[in-house]
Amino acid sequence: MPVYRLHHADLSFPPACKAEAGHNGLLAVGGDLRPERLLNAYRRGIFPWYSEGMAIHWYSPDPRMVLRLGDLRVSRSLRKLIRGQRYRITMNQAFAEVIGNCAGIRWPGTWITDDMYVAYCRLHALGHAHSVEVWEDDSLVGGLYGVGIGRMFFGESMFSLASNASKLALEKLVRQLREWEFELIDCQEVTDHMISLGAREMLRAEFLCRVERLARQTPPSRWEFSLAESGTE
Repeated sequence: MPVYRLHHADLSFPPACKAEAGHNGLLAVGGDLRPERLLNAYRRGIFPWYSEGMAIHWYSPDPRMVLRLGDLRVSRSLRKLIRGQRYRITMNQAFAEVIGNCAGIRWPGTWITDDMYVAYCRLHALGHAHSVEVWEDDSLVGGLYGVGIGRMFFGESMFSLASNASKLALEKLVRQLREWEFELIDCQEVTDHMISLGAREMLRAEFLCRVERLARQTPPSRWEFSLAESGTE
């Protein structure tokens, strides 16, 4: 299958079903990271992933790694940490710091260039990108960020500077998304870390159908936690 070259003036993408599964779902190269293009990509099951100095690469893998919200694995040690209330968890209070920390910790499948940092901070300012922060006193020790469209959450990256801090952020986010009647978190690529947390592969065709339906739904009126700080389901 061909890899398409995007034109700067054209925000459209070829259908994600045309991505070459044998090459990790690479669909297109080029274009830019302006908010309109990024949102258009996510609504079509496409995301950017590339290294500094390269043209932007746009992917739609088959299969896709997703976390069904009812499948999150909460270990005994994590439950104990939640009950202990050692950490404070917030949403959208330190987006730039979260993505900056994620950029410094290279998880498999994550490569946050300077341009991506700027682009996602812009998405956050527009109300489309969101972060979860884990604090120990006044120090940021963990978190995650992603993009929310309708009632679909597209996870991007997470980091931990303290044991299980990113898992605390994810557990809190999952409970909140379930309250808002979300169904999935997109995890993009297969990683052992996300498998250990309950994420599983989904065929791209099914994923694209889910995204099309969920992205059209009414989003939460405000992206903030409405759950108590302690306890888990």
